[in-house]
Parts: sequence; structure tokens; C-alpha cells
Amino acid sequence: DESGDLGFNFKDKKPSSHFVITLLVCDDKTATDSFKTAVKRTLRNKLNHKKSKRKVDELHARDIKSSIKEYFYRQVRARNWKIYTVALNKPRVYEHLTNSNGKKKLYNFLARFLLDKLDLSEVNPAVTLVVDKCKNKAEIEDFNAYIANQLEAKLPLNIPLYIHHEDSKASFGLQAVDLFCYGVYRKYEHGDEEWYRCYCEQIEFETHYLGNGN
Repeated sequence: DESGDLGFNFKDKKPSSHFVITLLVCDDKTATDSFKTAVKRTLRNKLNHKKSKRKVDELHARDIKSSIKEYFYRQVRARNWKIYTVALNKPRVYEHLTNSNGKKKLYNFLARFLLDKLDLSEVNPAVTLVVDKCKNKAEIEDFNAYIANQLEAKLPLNIPLYIHHEDSKASFGLQAVDLFCYGVYRKYEHGDEEWYRCYCEQIEFETHYLGNGN
């Protein structure tokens, strides 16, 4: 999932200064089931309780308080999962990557950069990558071809790769990673680590790309 935006008009508009991509890696069904339970409990007990006048269909980090995010995290019983995340410092991006085509290349590069950090040598029986469905058909085809080419080189020959672009309402994993991604974004964009500190122990890889120290 992602937080922030890929706007670069810092003169006339107010885009974010950071763009964050976050990958939630679940080792097996135990982990994915744990996130499913945590999301459903949070929706039921914190957002759609009897006193609530409106029906909330999914968790959105921007729409819920830190206390609710923390409740969600306490419901995640499994710990066989990790977070990989990259926060791009946008003001230092090369100018040729700030136009429409350049931004597509930049997004694909950052996604591949994160996926390169994974050790896939012993995965079994398959790898499934679920991406938030925010691209058009041509962009999806381009992304899938680019990522598949990178990932299949890292996979054992007998392990298939599946890439799905799903609506976040239908994916408990996407709703979970939205919460984690937003925490990383708040850290770099606003210096706010309140929510980030609750789950940072699960971060396997994190970097400030093109940050002051890069």
C-alpha cells in the first residue's frame, strides 16, 4: 500500500514531501487469518458498535484515532509477519521522474526496490502479491510485467507467482498495511511516531530514500 502522493508541484500546490510504499509480508495462513480477525473485530467493536449511526466498511488510517489503531494491533495474535517500507524524500527526486511517465517508472522502481529485500529462496507453495487497485488497465499490465520479471528471477522454478489488484474493502491485508503505511508516513512527513512506535518491532526493513543521509 502507499501513503502520501506523487505530486511534485511544490511551488503552486501543496503535495506531500514524502511518498511511502509499505509491504506487509505474511509467512502463512496463520498470519493472514490473524489480520482478518483483527480487522473484523476492530470494525465491529470500535466503529460499528450499537451506538454508531453509520456503517463503516473498511479501516482507513486517516479516519480513525490512534487508540483504535492500537486496539487493532492488540488483536493481531500472530507474529509470523514482517513489514518492509520505503519513504521517498520527494524534493530530491530527479526532474525527469516528476512527469506522468516518470512517476510510473518511479513507482515501479520503489516497489521493486522493496521486493528485492525479500528472501524468497525457501517459499512454499506459492507467492501471492496483493496490490491496492488504484491503477488503470494499462498501468496494471505494466506493473505486473515489471514486477513479475523481477520476482520470478528470485523464486525457485517450482514456485508460482500470483499478482492480484484488489479493492481494499475486499482485502483485510490491504486494510492492515494501510494502517502501518500511514504510521511510517506520519513519522517522516510530520515527525509523529505515536502510532509507528506501537508496531515498529515488526519492521524488517525501513529506509528514507534520498533522505539527508543518503
